[in-house]
Amino acid sequence: MTQTIKLVFSNYVYLIISFVIFTSMLIGLLILSEYVFLEPYVVSHLPSGTEFGLLLIVTLSALSALVIPMNLFRISILKNSKQKMSGGILASVVGSIAGACSCGPIGFAVISTFGSIGATTTAFLTNYEIPIRLIAIIVLTVTYFTTVKSLKIECKVNS
Repeated sequence: MTQTIKLVFSNYVYLIISFVIFTSMLIGLLILSEYVFLEPYVVSHLPSGTEFGLLLIVTLSALSALVIPMNLFRISILKNSKQKMSGGILASVVGSIAGACSCGPIGFAVISTFGSIGATTTAFLTNYEIPIRLIAIIVLTVTYFTTVKSLKIECKVNS
């Protein structure tokens, strides 16, 4: 596995993509989840009992920053084979969607503008925010191992 990661991130383009994904997801999710406030000053706040939620956000950002560049690398190598290409695109889409599973308070505010259905959806997302993030982490982990296996088999990467 480490050989595959070294191969992917030996190209600085994928390293930069990974850094941009991690930074933007982390900052975005911290703002949406109200760990960082931008007005009147940039202030961070970690309420007691929300440490696990913060850990999940950091884990989601890190896994997304690992999985998405690996799948982009796989796609760039396999661009001549349409059958193999579709799996790479699917894995990238799954990784992206899983990484963005956390809605946060802004998402709740947008959903709640849709009346009673929005209120029901908001209540559901509020109650199940942690399990949704855990499921997203599981999906990203499975995507990671699938991508590593695919790179070893299809791209002839030896560990």
